Amino acid sequence: MMLSGLSVTWLGHGTFLLRSPGGRRILIDPWLDGNPSCPPERKDVGDVDLILVTHGHFDHIHDVPAVAAKSGAVVVGIFELCQWLELKGVAATSGMNLGGTQEKFGITISMVEAKHSSSCVDDGVITYLGVPVGFILRFENGLTAYFAGDTALFGDMRLIRELYAPSIAFLPIGGFFTMDPIAAAKAAEMLGVKSVIPMHYGTFPILLGRPEELRELVAPLGIEVIDIQPGQTVE
Repeated sequence: MMLSGLSVTWLGHGTFLLRSPGGRRILIDPWLDGNPSCPPERKDVGDVDLILVTHGHFDHIHDVPAVAAKSGAVVVGIFELCQWLELKGVAATSGMNLGGTQEKFGITISMVEAKHSSSCVDDGVITYLGVPVGFILRFENGLTAYFAGDTALFGDMRLIRELYAPSIAFLPIGGFFTMDPIAAAKAAEMLGVKSVIPMHYGTFPILLGRPEELRELVAPLGIEVIDIQPGQTVE
């Protein structure tokens, strides 16, 4: 594995808990309560330093207010989504926008585009919450990872390779709402990564993509697929 000091726990669907090489705990797209893929013993994530949110759909932001209130974590996301989260009681946000970069706790966070949508139903009204995004994370030891969030395949993934040269990509493979394994394999090729961690599959019957399909497609490229089970930690 090419994790180089990064600890990765998959909490099902698009939710991950990372421990950086420097010991910082980062929660991404927290959907814990109601997530059928998250093991019951993993729903309490404890203290975290950072919460990253890629877009406003319920299955990616549901537990942001609760975890942020309990831990005091800083929430990073697109500007409008962070504004909305502040209205929901989140005390510490650091909203940014596409193309921007900021540093938190020694970790460099760059925001890149994603091809998806971003909204929630708030008091019976559909509320749009800025554009969906992905993140480039450069950790304390120089390891660089791309967290795609929910996205379709798009050609500018080649630019992500040129600008940031990630070695690890977290890619959705379920299909229907995001890329399927065929598109994710092309994404991995364009990104030039050494390892892929698949996500956003298996939660519901409609999300049909599976890691073994992706592994077969990227094997000729020498790309490793790190297949994590919900609740499992790899280091």
